[in-house]
Amino acid sequence: MTKTKLTIEFLKEEAKKFSKIESQHDEPSLFGVTDGKAVGTYLEHKFQSYLRHRYDYVEGSSAKGIDFPELGVDMKVTSIKQPQSSCPFKSAKQKIFGLGYSLIVFVYEKTDDNKKRTGRLDIRHTIYIEKHRTADFQTTSGLRKILDNEGNLDDILAYFEERMIPAEEIQARKLAEEVLNNPPEIGYLTISNALQWRLQYSRVINEAGNIDGIIRVH
Repeated sequence: MTKTKLTIEFLKEEAKKFSKIESQHDEPSLFGVTDGKAVGTYLEHKFQSYLRHRYDYVEGSSAKGIDFPELGVDMKVTSIKQPQSSCPFKSAKQKIFGLGYSLIVFVYEKTDDNKKRTGRLDIRHTIYIEKHRTADFQTTSGLRKILDNEGNLDDILAYFEERMIPAEEIQARKLAEEVLNNPPEIGYLTISNALQWRLQYSRVINEAGNIDGIIRVH
């Protein structure tokens, strides 16, 4: 049987179908599981398996980078209680110009059935965030305000310092010059500084469907 080539449109369609199916599924192996990482791994593997039977595509992994390298898309799974996940830190530039790839985010609410001894993941939101919207909201909106107010290189460098952008002096200057020459799009993630970026999705959940580049799939 010839498989169809996976595209971004097919990925979004299948994510929608998968979210509906999974929201009705009672899973014994999830009963009593509270570790978000274990839930995330379960859902990621299950979605990959679901796609594998239908489509031809290159599978990535967290070890190799993003989940769908040919499409430039990474998959994230997070609980509605605290919708956030970690992400590899490459450079401070990601906070200003985006991660460099798009995200498909599954936001679940988990419940356990004590009688059946099963867990269920109700997929509350499935959101596709195009890569030009994956920068940090406060950083990008602040920079746009500075530029609208005829800000110069010194203003941008001072702002980087205020917001503790993790960049050495030379890198910060290069970034500031890039901001002046190529104003960043406003991102809709909250990206916290750490050894790994910490991505938070509350704003994306609220804005999905209202902002160009943030698509409510389910």
